Amino acid sequence: MKILHTSDWHLGRQFHNHSLLEDQRHVLQQICTIVAKQQVDVVIVAGDIYDRSVPPAAAVELLGETIDHICHDLKVPMIMIAGNHDSPERLGFGSRQLATAGLYVVGNLWQTPQSIELTDQYGKKVVFYPIPYTDPATVRHCHDIDVSSHDEAMSHLIGLIHESRDRSIPAVAIAHCFLAGGEGSESERPLSIGGVEYVTPQLFSDFSYTALGHLHGPQFRHAETIRYSGSPLKYSFSEEQQKKSVTLVDLSPGNSAAIEKIAIAPLRNMRTLSGSLEELLAAGQNDPQCDDYLRIQLTDTHAILDVMNKLRDVYPNVLHLERPGLVTQRSVQADRERLQRGELSMFCDFYQQVTGEELTEEQNQIVTRELEQLQRGEV
Repeated sequence: MKILHTSDWHLGRQFHNHSLLEDQRHVLQQICTIVAKQQVDVVIVAGDIYDRSVPPAAAVELLGETIDHICHDLKVPMIMIAGNHDSPERLGFGSRQLATAGLYVVGNLWQTPQSIELTDQYGKKVVFYPIPYTDPATVRHCHDIDVSSHDEAMSHLIGLIHESRDRSIPAVAIAHCFLAGGEGSESERPLSIGGVEYVTPQLFSDFSYTALGHLHGPQFRHAETIRYSGSPLKYSFSEEQQKKSVTLVDLSPGNSAAIEKIAIAPLRNMRTLSGSLEELLAAGQNDPQCDDYLRIQLTDTHAILDVMNKLRDVYPNVLHLERPGLVTQRSVQADRERLQRGELSMFCDFYQQVTGEELTEEQNQIVTRELEQLQRGEV
């Protein structure tokens, strides 16, 4: 059976107040193409379908279009679970009826293990066990058991699955959690405070494959079959070196899994550029990817008027500006410069930056007189 493992779509997300919906549509179209080209038997979305519990209407519409194409046009079933960004109740609405159309959605935590049994084109069965994101308090309430950490909660849930499963059929776990040792990114919302959010990877050892969500970088822990597909799009500058992909898993009758990462190309990349304003403006004139989402680290150590608009003339999607040179200079030399330079000197610098000219002698006298009056409280 061919399984396409995806996660963390975060539909409706904004990055530095910039909507990423167009970028998300671009990557979802690629996922649909992969489903058709690879003749996938089932598509998994391991949580964080939306970026927030009440998603914008345009994000809901995009998800609807994607589901319709995969489930209706391509006749491929989908399994989706709620992540920590999703509203379990909203996501799971109408799930019983949707299952008849090949869309299996698990929002709220179950009381008895929920299983989804699918058959591939050769008649081979695989059973899927979805575990939506849940915290220890929810498990305590739902199962009337005393657990205090995510690891204890997950251990209890997986124990229930193993008690009920038929071990003659290959089993795939689907979960949204933070495995111990996993490499996180800035764009992931913490699941708890103080380290109790971590789950032991070995808990999933008895499954033929484990499709995980939450961490945005593709990675595996303990075994190659216990894996995060990662998000299909970069959601923070801490992810700019990550190569985004989806994971194709081919389960053989002997329960072995052939795993392949299939690259996803973004509409716009996410990059950090460093240099002086003059260097960056010159480079931008011939940059074929000038529309990328950019973090600029400006090395100039002097004040520059309207620097963001100057940069956006050549790089329209500059989203974040850092001035490490200016900050360093100020932090090390601020007190010394304050003693050495008065208000007149600073005003002269400002005037030169704005006009490109030096103050005339007459202007210098006028500014000096005004400053003296200000200091005496006469103005």
